[in-house]
Amino acid sequence: MRRRAALVLLACAGSARAQDLPAELPPEPPPAPPPPPRLAPEGAPLAPSVPPDGPPLPPGMTALPGGALRVAGAPGRLDPAQSAALAAFGRALAALPAGRVAVEAQVSGPINDASMARRASLSAAQAVKAALVAGGLDPTRIDLRPLGRVGAGVDRVDVLPPGVASPAAEARGR
Repeated sequence: MRRRAALVLLACAGSARAQDLPAELPPEPPPAPPPPPRLAPEGAPLAPSVPPDGPPLPPGMTALPGGALRVAGAPGRLDPAQSAALAAFGRALAALPAGRVAVEAQVSGPINDASMARRASLSAAQAVKAALVAGGLDPTRIDLRPLGRVGAGVDRVDVLPPGVASPAAEARGR
């Protein structure tokens, strides 16, 4: 009787162990993903040099630190020389591997109508965007920031390459 009980216990213990183990092993985990691609070679410039290769900047345009450009003058109107310079800058920005370009526009007036000032600055930003796109820059990489009338009260548009801080934000202490 004891012998029979011992055999039953062994059989139960053996079946319990068999239930604990899976019938087959789980599949091997997938291999680790490949490293991310290198989009730009080491030491590649993050912003184009200003002025880009070619003629000097026309009157009303100045180079800002970090590779940015400033266009001063009547909002929404660019002369042909400014359009050509912006198109060349657009070609240089299009050659960058990635990043978004910011176009910040300010106007000097009207003082009492914020809506009209915002629309005038939007018109100026759109004119600069059109010139950049004419140079080959993808329009989906351009962010327009119509600031309207700010404290300085000047007519200007800043074209900021990827990674360049806004001079308007720095002036406001942000």
